[in-house]
Parts: sequence; structure tokens; C-alpha cells
Amino acid sequence: MLQGLRTVIYPVSDAAKAKKFYNALTGAEPYFDQPFYIGYNVGGYELGLDPNPKKQASGPMEGPLTYWGVANIEEAYANILAIGARPHLPIQDVGEGIKVASVLDPFGNAVGLIENPGFKAQ
Repeated sequence: MLQGLRTVIYPVSDAAKAKKFYNALTGAEPYFDQPFYIGYNVGGYELGLDPNPKKQASGPMEGPLTYWGVANIEEAYANILAIGARPHLPIQDVGEGIKVASVLDPFGNAVGLIENPGFKAQ
């Protein structure tokens, strides 16, 4: 069902400071830079920054979310719930044919799923 790692998204509290750090780390400017998301292409994979992270009930922002590529997100989401995961974030169309969702594994870890027709495995 999983096609491989595709994307990791880090929550950040200061977009300008985060861009300065990740520009230096990646050696590049982001290819996508909007108030709601900052994206870098790193060797064909996505490194994303979320400047508007969701807060947990306990207060601090959630940690990074790693997305695994899938061919059909609706099918993959249903299958992973059927084997014991719990819903976390519902399937969302984020534009350009890209859909994302996440579940919680039996231990409470967030597992992201991404259907991206533009991603070609290397």
C-alpha cells in the first residue's frame, strides 16, 4: 500500500526565522512561500514548514508530520483504519490533485498519507 516517504512538515512559530534556518540548511530558497505553507524541494522530496500549526488540547504544537505516498488515498485511508489506526486529520484536497490525510497508529503516532499524481518515484 505505501509507495515510499514523500514529505515531512515541521510546525514553526516564526516563519521568517524558520526560512532563514531552512534556507541555510537546504542551500535553497523555498519554491513555494505563502502565509499558510512554505515548501522546499530537497532531492525530489518535500520539506514543508507550517507557520500556522494546530494546537493540541494540552497546549504545545504538534510535532512533525511525515507523509507516506499512496496511489489512492481513499482506499489507503480505509485500509489503515481497518487494521487498527484511528482517524487524525481527514482527507483534504490541497490543490493540484494532491490529497493528504493522517491517522494515529495504535501507539498514538501520527502517520500521514499523501496522494500526489505529480510525484514520480526515483
